[in-house]
This record gives sequence, C-alpha cells and structure tokens, in this order.
Amino acid sequence: MRRRAMQIAIGMTAVVALAWSGSASALEALPSDTNVDYQLGGAAGPDDGVGIVVRDRSEAPADGLVNVCYVNGFQTQPDQKRFWRHRWSLVLKRDGKPVVDSAWGEWLLDLRTEKKRQRLAAIMGGWTQGCADDGYDAVEYDNLDSYSRSHGLLTPRQAKRYAHLLVDGAHDAGLLAGQKNRAGWDGTVVGYDFAVAEECGRYDECTDYTDHYGDQVLAVEYRRPDFTRTCDAIGADVPVVLRDRDLTPDGVHAYC
Repeated sequence: MRRRAMQIAIGMTAVVALAWSGSASALEALPSDTNVDYQLGGAAGPDDGVGIVVRDRSEAPADGLVNVCYVNGFQTQPDQKRFWRHRWSLVLKRDGKPVVDSAWGEWLLDLRTEKKRQRLAAIMGGWTQGCADDGYDAVEYDNLDSYSRSHGLLTPRQAKRYAHLLVDGAHDAGLLAGQKNRAGWDGTVVGYDFAVAEECGRYDECTDYTDHYGDQVLAVEYRRPDFTRTCDAIGADVPVVLRDRDLTPDGVHAYC
C-alpha cells in the first residue's frame, strides 16, 4: 500500500506553477510544505494550513487550493454496478461470477488483454478529462494492486501495462498522475508523478514510497498510533493526515 533517498529530479520541493492550459492545470509538482486533506467521504471546507485536497471525481474541487481527483482505476465503485453491467465483458469473472474485493464490495476490472485495457483506459480517460475540465490539478488512480486479489487471474505485468495507459491519459488531460497502492514498486517507470500512501505507517511502507517519489507523496492514516509513526518517519518531508476510516466530512482531521 527503507532508506530515505530523496530523488532530486522528482523531489524538487514544489515550485507550484499554476499556469493554466485550456481546462487543465499545468502544475509541475505537488507542494510538500503544506497539509493534505483526504475527503473521499464527502467535501468539506478545508482546515487552515491545508494546501492540497483530495476529492472524488463527483465533487467540485476546493477553491484556491491544489486539488487531486480520485478515480477508482482498477476496480468498480459499489454504486456503479449498473454502469458496469452494461460493460460486462470488462469486469473480471471467476466461474462466471465477478471477482470481488470483499473489503469494499468492489468488482475487479479485467486487464488481461490489450483490447480490454484500451477500452478501460478510454473510460478512465473520459473521467480524467472530466476532472481536468472541473479544474483539478492531479488525479490518483486507486487499486493498482487489484491483481493481488484476483485469485491469480491478473498479473503485475498486466497492471503495469494498464497503468501506463492511465498515466498517459492523465498527462494528455494536463494532470499529474498518482500511484495508489503497491508499495515498493517504482511507478515512475510508467510516468506516475506522485504517490498516495494509504496506511503506510501501519504496514511499515512509508519509505517504500519516498524512496521512489521523494517528497511527492501524500500519506493518509486511520489510526492514531500509525499516524504518529508516519509523522516520525516522513512527516518532516511530506504531507500526512489522520482521518476517520469513512472519511466523513466532520470526522477526524489531524496533521503532523
């Protein structure tokens, strides 16, 4: 989801270039000297000191801040079953039934052929362009590690090839592209610009992200001891936020 070798090329402390090109932001890097708020459970007015906000693509970005758009790139959202039933061949199946991420009730997407990866990337590309049109600066694609829940039907190589298509789509829309999950894998090889490190303190993975992305990491924790551990490990270099697991608008918010 161990050394602190900050890569200079990627980890230049953000010169935040907010020049606009068409409908999309020309942000060159995320600012690392600010706080981040993770608002996937609903939009809320950001606290003082927050410079980066992550919201679902269905929400409007926060005025005057750097905004990251959430897109579930590798699995389905639970409330989108009708949408995906109309694209049933793109849902991964085992014995005729969808393969489910039981933790979240999400169906895995079928990445096994180039044709399906291209079709999925076109759908995600449309959603990504929507984020750009709405004024977002970056996009994070969730569940890069869906292959690990596929009962051996998907492979890391297929995920990598599909990730490359998603990153290209983000860059075509003028957005930075963020890796989510698969700690320890260097997503910069397919062009990812930053990473969202969810519960890296809990699983001792924080430097697995910073080794590859330098200060271009957004860290999210859901338990106070893990938050403290993450702040101690990387909080001096990257934004870290403590949230309630449901990410409710009026829920827990704390920053290093």
